[in-house]
Amino acid sequence: MLILVDDSALMDFGAFGGEARTPNIDRLAAKGAMFTSYHTSPLCSPSRAMLLTGVDNHRAGVATIEEILPPSQRGKHGYGLHFEPGVWTIADRLRATGYRTLMAGKWHLGHGAGELPNAHGFDRSLALDASGADNWAAKPYMPYYQDAPWFENGAPAKLPKDYYSSDLLVDRLQTYIDEKPAGSQPFFAYLAFQAVHIPVQAPKAYSDHYKGRFDAGWPAIRQERAERARKLGLLPPDADVQGMPAFTRKWESLSPDERKIYARSMEVYSGMLEAMDASIGRLEQHLAARGELDNTLFVITSDNGPEPSDPVHAKGMDIWMALHGYAWKLAGQGEKGSLNYIGQAWAAAISAPGQLFKFYTSEGGVRVPLILSGPGVAPGTRVNSSAFVTDVTPTLIDYAAAAPAPGALAMDGRSLKPVLTGQAAATHGPDEPVGIEVSGNSALFRGTMKITRDMPPIGDGQWRLYDLAKDPGETKDLAKAEPALFQQMLADYAAYETRVGVAPLPKGYTTDKQLVGNALTRQVGFLKGGLIGLALLIAGGIGWLIWRRRR
Repeated sequence: MLILVDDSALMDFGAFGGEARTPNIDRLAAKGAMFTSYHTSPLCSPSRAMLLTGVDNHRAGVATIEEILPPSQRGKHGYGLHFEPGVWTIADRLRATGYRTLMAGKWHLGHGAGELPNAHGFDRSLALDASGADNWAAKPYMPYYQDAPWFENGAPAKLPKDYYSSDLLVDRLQTYIDEKPAGSQPFFAYLAFQAVHIPVQAPKAYSDHYKGRFDAGWPAIRQERAERARKLGLLPPDADVQGMPAFTRKWESLSPDERKIYARSMEVYSGMLEAMDASIGRLEQHLAARGELDNTLFVITSDNGPEPSDPVHAKGMDIWMALHGYAWKLAGQGEKGSLNYIGQAWAAAISAPGQLFKFYTSEGGVRVPLILSGPGVAPGTRVNSSAFVTDVTPTLIDYAAAAPAPGALAMDGRSLKPVLTGQAAATHGPDEPVGIEVSGNSALFRGTMKITRDMPPIGDGQWRLYDLAKDPGETKDLAKAEPALFQQMLADYAAYETRVGVAPLPKGYTTDKQLVGNALTRQVGFLKGGLIGLALLIAGGIGWLIWRRRR
């Protein structure tokens, strides 16, 4: 059971020190292993590609996401944003071993026939082929999309009239599981929640559990999380943590009404996590009733760090929101019709003890939770050695004793099973380089050392060197103190770029500008399609009138 949370910070789960009530996730963590130095990519589709294949995102074919892809990279190898030939998913591999393969949730790994889950190893699937959608209805959440493209087994899906996304996905997955009697055939299930992606929405009953919890503002929450990180061993006792970034608004500068709406946004965020956890609990109970819970290996993680975007205040969004039935206001925040978000400041606060957030390769964007729980994993295990998103598929193959995959592209990741069983102290050697790149934001790990480069508009494009064992908050740049190591790691990164095929970015590129440009291009396309259809309709009507007159 591979469970992926969307845009969750390292400390969002209760077991990792978060504010939300996540008793079911916490129980699985206590019964299994918590990885405290697990890294993913800074963006959703590349992370999902690596998670499901064990192959670097460029080699897999999903170097970035289409919403921020510049024209100069379109068509280049690795930038088709769908799986390349020879790339096998974990579903492909386990189906060849005799498993049923099931999926419910966000896909975002290719469009149309031959690119949806049914073409990549999944026997049954309910898949959202977009970066996100509303959680209460099948409608888009941003102007890049004209609708919410849901597919079931490769065909357009018809969703219930009333639903909430976390409940819907678990209900559908349970239906798929029940299509075979318990014990008749092993299954692999991939559950990719919309929580806690924009729009941040939750049933009011869950959100209300956190009334007043965030009234002290984002600097207070960042400090609280840093203190809990030290107590939980996620941060060395004497390590520093950076404060709130200078580019974020000061909490005290907000008006009382602004403070209320921003505090409520985090109450809804926590409610969304709790609602998701409740759905995971229902799934566990369902498996227990089938007698399959104790024989199921659970993997729970996040695709990247917290989402900083503000979709509400972008130019023209007020018109788009009105046209699509959205509002951003305190009353009903997070409920039906609410386009809620947490924004830069909250994302920076909850990324503690790391720095920055989604899109960037600083620790706040790429260090996320990972839990493995079930048969073959000893309770109460803590793994502090490095692990990466490409290691998950090799681990599942190892536990399932999956058949070889002739002709499949070689995986970049390694199985985590040896460190879980005590056969190895670490999965990756101290001198083994592991690189990450998405749209210019880049990092390379070598043992506990890391070089990282964050691009504009938040970053400055400069490389820095950190020792994550002593300084996971990335407060002390060691590039000048360790020049030989710094240069060696830069050379390692250059070799990584060459090996996986990183394409250069155009001059002046930023993800923000490209997202706006791509969204506008899409909207013009939607409008053109509508105008052409209207013109054809009018022309047809005129032709019919002429024909009638001649008759």
